[in-house]
Amino acid sequence: MTMDHEQYDVVVVGGGVNGTGIAMDAAGRGLKVLLCEMNDLASATSSNSSKLIHGGLRYLEHYEFRLVQKALAERESLLRNSPHIMWPMRFRLPHRPHLRPAWMIRTGLFLYDHLAKREILPGSRSIRFDESGPLKPNITKGFEYSDGWVDDARLVILTAKKAQQAGAKILTRTKCVHAVRGGTDWKVTLRSTVSEEENTISAKAIVNASGPWVSKLFSETLSMPAPKMIRMVKGSHIVVPRLNIDQEAYILQNEDERIVFVIPYEDHFSLIGTTDVEYEGDPKKAKISPEETNYLLDIVNAHFTRQLKPSDVVWAYSGVRPLMDGEEENAQKASRDYSFEVDQEGDKAPLISVFGGKITTYRKLAEAATDKLCQFFPEASGHWTKTASLPGGDFDSHDGLNATLRREFPWMPKEILNRYIRTYGTASRDILNKSSSVEDLGRHFVGTLYEKEVQYLIENEWAMTSEDILWRRTKQGLYASQDNVKALDTYLAENISLFVTGGHLRNSA
Repeated sequence: MTMDHEQYDVVVVGGGVNGTGIAMDAAGRGLKVLLCEMNDLASATSSNSSKLIHGGLRYLEHYEFRLVQKALAERESLLRNSPHIMWPMRFRLPHRPHLRPAWMIRTGLFLYDHLAKREILPGSRSIRFDESGPLKPNITKGFEYSDGWVDDARLVILTAKKAQQAGAKILTRTKCVHAVRGGTDWKVTLRSTVSEEENTISAKAIVNASGPWVSKLFSETLSMPAPKMIRMVKGSHIVVPRLNIDQEAYILQNEDERIVFVIPYEDHFSLIGTTDVEYEGDPKKAKISPEETNYLLDIVNAHFTRQLKPSDVVWAYSGVRPLMDGEEENAQKASRDYSFEVDQEGDKAPLISVFGGKITTYRKLAEAATDKLCQFFPEASGHWTKTASLPGGDFDSHDGLNATLRREFPWMPKEILNRYIRTYGTASRDILNKSSSVEDLGRHFVGTLYEKEVQYLIENEWAMTSEDILWRRTKQGLYASQDNVKALDTYLAENISLFVTGGHLRNSA
């Protein structure tokens, strides 16, 4: 498939949450959009978060009231638009009076409850712990408040799907290797990292949304100095067997003033994180260190009755957050807000670059960036994403959808159906249609992953490797042995050519 000389209004570089959000918004306003991502969608920062839709309670201590208010206001919009991959979650904060006095926590929670309007999420309250809970017996008092949980990688993939449905072309495994500014447009050279094929296209504007690579893109691809640098901070997480049987998450205070979350994860596990460590080097090579693992375990062991060892860690991951570089001495105080830089030489084609950001405010960031774009495209339409459901999100409740799909597919095992609902929502039907038994789902790979779902992910969600499927799209890697991974690799090697041409998925247009 050749794209030589195709013309676009906008080329978005970067397939993380910000890039796909901008591509979705811009395409929905009538612009002709191409998004390129050199790896898989959500392959870096956007799949390695704490997986929270939250205002950021601890940011109040750093007086980031505007950021917290903006994030709090976004929570409920996101929860409404994507109920399959996001849902409300209660957080329990054990009180440790030598770290923060009760009045300070109550004040912070009061602000958290009232800085933005709440309709879905209940407010905070004081609670007491007893011996029936998972915490140590000396911890008896605490607080409880609301935030939200999100499957971060699926958020990115479904945002890309929504962009595609609005007309955007999504090209994964495609690197922007060179861009030259002309009089009214950019000449952009794209290279497939699968086939090494190169194509040159033109665009009236470029959006640099490459996350940790945002500053590097200037020197390597655009041949110009970066207007500002980012501060790379590594955040690491560990996954262990489930620590508490209830559905609440825990937010733990530590002596260094940091907080660590313990979040129910994928039914049988607890997700623990995060760290804040200054990072230099290739963001793709970020790995958790033994010191970070021990740091997280020590905090959990100081609070929970059950004591964890490094051998209890089932999985660990690290992501590099591209934060705006300020004067803060330590990483935890660096702002999670975002900014834009617009570069335009006279009447020449513009370049918009995104610096910073957090997953909760991705839609607002995309809206603001697209507003800047639309200054150059007066024919574009207005705001539309605040009430736009992501694919599969057109339902009211998990329980209601579960009951409906159970009537339609009574043969489906409960565990498989539950995961489909929180992965695909109403789009579960696209996989299950024409199936009347588990056998119709085809070959079983691991956990709840069957051949029919694998084929769907290849054809509809740009999946090409076992890592794409097991980790970013299904989380079934938590149950996979080396033999399971090898079997899936073999299957993909034998079948991927049916769905890929010229290094691109056939459905990318």
